[in-house]
Amino acid sequence: MERKVVDILPPTKERKKIEELLPEKKPIFRFKRPVVRISPPPFKKSLFIIPFILIIVGIIIGLNLSRAEIEIWPEAEVLTFKTKLNVDQKAENVDFLNKVIPGKVFEAEKTVLEEFPSSGKREKAEKARGTIRVYNAYSTSPQVLLATTRFVSAEGKLFRTPIQVTIAGGYYEKGKLVPGFTDIEVIADQPGPEYNIGPTTFSIPGFAGTPRYTAFYGKSFQAMTGGLREETPIVTQEDLDRAKKVLEEKALGESKTALKNKIPAEFDFLEGASKTEITETFSLARPGAELEKFSYQVKAKSTALVFKTSDIENFANEFIFSQIPQQKRIHRESLKVNYSLQATDFELGKITLSLTIEAKIYSPLDEISLKKALGGKSLAETQIFLENQPQITKTVVKFWPFWVKKVPENLEKIKIEFNLD
Repeated sequence: MERKVVDILPPTKERKKIEELLPEKKPIFRFKRPVVRISPPPFKKSLFIIPFILIIVGIIIGLNLSRAEIEIWPEAEVLTFKTKLNVDQKAENVDFLNKVIPGKVFEAEKTVLEEFPSSGKREKAEKARGTIRVYNAYSTSPQVLLATTRFVSAEGKLFRTPIQVTIAGGYYEKGKLVPGFTDIEVIADQPGPEYNIGPTTFSIPGFAGTPRYTAFYGKSFQAMTGGLREETPIVTQEDLDRAKKVLEEKALGESKTALKNKIPAEFDFLEGASKTEITETFSLARPGAELEKFSYQVKAKSTALVFKTSDIENFANEFIFSQIPQQKRIHRESLKVNYSLQATDFELGKITLSLTIEAKIYSPLDEISLKKALGGKSLAETQIFLENQPQITKTVVKFWPFWVKKVPENLEKIKIEFNLD
């Protein structure tokens, strides 16, 4: 076995000696070139990326969102027709052949009651009246007093008996004459409140100068009442006529309003196809009645024969269809119907209307066929094709987005709008 130096010498001091004996190694110097990496500025990257994105977006839009918008004015004309139409209360449905539509009668009543002041004046004069007890201290024989016999009160107020009366005679008691008496009604000789006198004594001036003057006398135990002289209001014929006129106008107006409010919105109400009349005028007051106020009552009734506006429109549509060629169509938004009342017969429940019907008619276009014919055509080809169609008077064609050059083949991306206005 061959030995190495390191195996003979110890691995410490001996190794150092050997190393010293070996030739000296010179260090080798190597220069490393630094690596410099240059990155392009961020905005230059965007300059390359943005166009790429725009191209992708444009392709997506072009494939999915492209469309053609075509506005077409079809050839149209305005036609006007005149005819007559009957509204019949007994009809149940629209009868186009006989020109009849159903009618319906509505009614409404209104009663108005008001108080009015009396304008008349009257001088009112009343005589006071009351009861007096007339004594007979003259004899036991009755005494007859004629009607209008005068009685004068202690205050000098004159009263009279309205009828003939008999005063009972007296009687003797223990040799002394006890006066007889009778209660009678007396009325003041003149009207006025001054005769409303209190309890007092009365004499009979007709017996003046005779023994009976002091033997016959009267006494009242309650005040006389009813005497007055004043101006009092009275009802005049002019008052009644004025109240009637005012309330008739009011009742007629309220009755018409009540009728209009009663008619549903789907019905048409013509003034000439309605009537309003006064059915009752009433007042308890009579001319000359002494009343400060009086009441007056008036009742009015309104009747109308109406019809549904939808029935008029349906009739107008059917009428125009019967007057135009089968290949034509009606622009419903242009339909105008004007009507006026020509005659009214409430007894038969009929009215006659004069109609003027106006509408725009046109030749319809097959939208699907038109789209198929336009698919893939350029703007110029599309316009030339549409201009050569006899049923079309004007067109406007738009492509979207702006770089789209042809009508899409996909029919759903072709929008056609017919303009009849």
